[in-house]
Amino acid sequence: MKRRVRGTMMRVLAFVVFLATALAIAAPGPASASDATEAQGIVDRAKATFNDFMADGNFSWLHDHLRKAKGLLIYPQVIKGGFFIGGAGGTGVLVVRKDDSDDWSDPAFYTVGSVTFGLQIGGEASEVIMMVMNDKAVNSLLSSSLKLGAGASIALGPIGAGAKGEVPADFIAFSRTKGLYAGLNLEGSLVEVRDSLNRAYYGKEVTPVDIVVKRSVSNPGAENLRAALKKALK
Repeated sequence: MKRRVRGTMMRVLAFVVFLATALAIAAPGPASASDATEAQGIVDRAKATFNDFMADGNFSWLHDHLRKAKGLLIYPQVIKGGFFIGGAGGTGVLVVRKDDSDDWSDPAFYTVGSVTFGLQIGGEASEVIMMVMNDKAVNSLLSSSLKLGAGASIALGPIGAGAKGEVPADFIAFSRTKGLYAGLNLEGSLVEVRDSLNRAYYGKEVTPVDIVVKRSVSNPGAENLRAALKKALK
């Protein structure tokens, strides 16, 4: 019995270390000399993630309904793992279309994080795309933080070649996952602005409104991402 309890405690301790690492990846912090490099890496990986989804026939619903989205939240990596307690975290970007055109904004940086309770054993790293379906959803992201499902509804998007039907939600989420979890439930997750990366990427204090609405700042490093998004609407 003592050996079994000791083994359980060791697994719980290992998970606590894992969770602390995952949340540290997502947690906002002060700007540093490496923030600009980190930000560009996230933008480049966001482009790769978007192209992965576009090349995957299982996400035909996303392909077919992309033009209906006002914007996208793209997370190249959301880390989730659990032993009785589960946590998820990652940093990604928000891009918004201008007046339903093919013209996408430069990226604003956001984290996503959540903690859930229950009997769940395993781990995963997921690529996530959340479609931002209406002006209400866009506006909800312009504050410092948003809890998904509280005032802004979120649903899982249809998966599979030839998926049909409409999904009445403010946010529609898709994930590509390797690991022991069947999927990533983002209900109740907290989406927050990553101010330090926005500041580092644009060289001054900026808000999401400045980046995706006013478009008063830009970074040439985002051109490849914007070009991929534009191409997907053709």
